[in-house]
Amino acid sequence: MPIAQTTKMQVSANAAAMIELFKQVRRQTMQIVAPLEIEDYVIQTAEFMSPPRWHIGHTTWFFETLLQTYQPGYRIFDEDFLFYFNSYYEGFGKRILRAKRGTRSRPTVKETVRYRQHIDAEMLKFFDELDGRADAAELLRLVRLGLEHEIQHQELLVYDIKHLLCDVYEAPPSVAPEAVEQVGGMIEIEGGLFSLGYAGDEFAWDNEKPQHTVFLQDFAIDRAPVSVGEYLDFIESGGYGDYRWWLSTGWEAVNREQWQAPLYWEREGDEWMVRDFHGLLPASAKANEPVTHVSYFEAAAFAKWAGKRLPTEAEWEKAACFDAATNAKQNFPWGNAAPEAEHANLFDNQLWSVAAIGAYPNGKSSYDCHQMIGDVWEWTNSDYAPYPGFKTEFNEYNDKWFVGQKVLRGGSFATPRIHTRTTYRNFFNPPERWMISGFRCAKTI
Repeated sequence: MPIAQTTKMQVSANAAAMIELFKQVRRQTMQIVAPLEIEDYVIQTAEFMSPPRWHIGHTTWFFETLLQTYQPGYRIFDEDFLFYFNSYYEGFGKRILRAKRGTRSRPTVKETVRYRQHIDAEMLKFFDELDGRADAAELLRLVRLGLEHEIQHQELLVYDIKHLLCDVYEAPPSVAPEAVEQVGGMIEIEGGLFSLGYAGDEFAWDNEKPQHTVFLQDFAIDRAPVSVGEYLDFIESGGYGDYRWWLSTGWEAVNREQWQAPLYWEREGDEWMVRDFHGLLPASAKANEPVTHVSYFEAAAFAKWAGKRLPTEAEWEKAACFDAATNAKQNFPWGNAAPEAEHANLFDNQLWSVAAIGAYPNGKSSYDCHQMIGDVWEWTNSDYAPYPGFKTEFNEYNDKWFVGQKVLRGGSFATPRIHTRTTYRNFFNPPERWMISGFRCAKTI
C-alpha cells in the first residue's frame, strides 16, 4: 500500500478515535455541573476559584480559538464571549481578570450552554473536513491538547464546586473501599542515576519533557500518604502555633489567614471535624484516610516536625515507577497497564472522596509504596521549573508559570484516568490549599 494512502488511513482512524474522545470529555463536563441549580453557576466564592459557568464557557472558548484559526470562513459566536471566557492568554486579546469572573451576570447560563452546543456542532463538522488536509495530524494534536485542557478544568470544577457547596452538592452515592492491609513506615531506596521525565509516544505535556538523567542520593520515603490521624497529632501538639516548624512565608500565612487546621476542618467543642462532599465527620473517624487540602507550607511544616522532609519530584517519581528488578521505568506504579478501578482512586471510580490508606494494594509500586496515583496530589520539595532542554509546545500554557510554584505529583480522586501518569507535573503556589492536595515524607539516608 502506498505510504500516502497508509498515512491517510491512519489520520482517519485517529480522527474517529478523537471524535469519540471529544464527545466523551464534553459530556463529562456537563455531567459534573448537572446537579447544580442555576444560581450556583455564577457565584465566585473566592478570588482563586471560578464560577462553574465560566468553566463550561472557557473550555468551549478554547475550541473556538482553534476554529477561528484553522477553519476557513468561521464566524465568531460573540465577541463579548472572547473577552469573558479567556483566562490568562495575553496573545488572544483582552480578558476579564480572574477575580472578577463572578461579578457579571451575562452571558447567562442559558447563553453559555447554547454557545457550548454551537461550538460542539462546529467541531464535529471540522472533524468531517480533516480528510485531505496536509495539517490534519497537527490539528488532531491541538484537539487532544484542548481535551486535556478541558479535563484539567473538570478537576478544577470539582475543587470549585466543593468550595462553593461542599456537602450541599449532590455527589453520586458511593461506597469507598476499606483498607485491605495496614500500611506504614518508610522504605529505603537506592540512589544513583535516574531518568526523570517522559519519553514515550503517547500524549504528555511539554513540561514533562525531555527525559533527562539526574543523580539521587540514597533516600527513604513513606509507604503511604500522611494520614488524617498523623496530621491531627501535629495539630494537637501545637504545630500551628510553633514558628520553629514553618518557613518564614508560611508562618506569615498562618498568622495572616489564621490557619489552625487544613481547609474544610471545623472545630466543634474539643473535637476537630472534617467536611467533604458526603457530610461532616469527626477527624478521628477519618484517621486512616490521606489528609487533604493542605498547602505546601503546611506539608513542609509537618515534615520538619516529624523529623523528615518532603521528597523531591525525582525521588517521588523513582519510588512511583522504577522497577529495580528489571532496572526500568514503568508507566504506572503497578506496571504499564492503564489505570483501572482496582489500581487507584481516580475520578472514574466516582467516590468523590479519598479512600482509606491500604485500600488499593493492586496499585502499589515495586518499592511497596501505596496510593501514589489517585486520592491526593502530593506536594514535593521541587520548584516548578523547566527541565534541561525544555521546548514549549504551546505558548502561554505551562511555560508561563516557571517561577514561584511547587510541583505536585500523582493525581487525586478528581483526576480522570486518561489524564494521569507518574511523570505528570502539577504545580500550585505554596499557600494554595483549595485543591485536593496531600503529601508523603522522605529522608536522606
